[in-house]
Amino acid sequence: MQWDINSERPVYIQLIEQIQAGIISGYFKPGDKLPSVRDLASEAAVNPNTMQKALTELERTELIYTNRTSGKYITSDELMIKKLKSQSAKQQILDFLERMKQLGFDTKDILTLITETVKDTEKNP
Repeated sequence: MQWDINSERPVYIQLIEQIQAGIISGYFKPGDKLPSVRDLASEAAVNPNTMQKALTELERTELIYTNRTSGKYITSDELMIKKLKSQSAKQQILDFLERMKQLGFDTKDILTLITETVKDTEKNP
């Protein structure tokens, strides 16, 4: 998994978001066993305690769970993952709309631009 950590926001929050993105994108599949905390921390180049904090939060939301004898796993609840994917997409759209409004576009202009862009990409994939 490609990790992208910066100093603008708390690292553990970025880890949570990136693991969630890995789950909803299918990088981590429902029921998959996660690498160990140390392995994940090493891969992301973060402190193991920070990774553990992120995983604890993901466990609190039931996106992952711990089997005491064999490690941490991704939930098998595909409905939960689908809901998270929808929420993530909606947030991306809201962020996009906010940026477009900051650029001076109104809703009608945004919709027109999106429609034109989609048509262009269908012609030239």
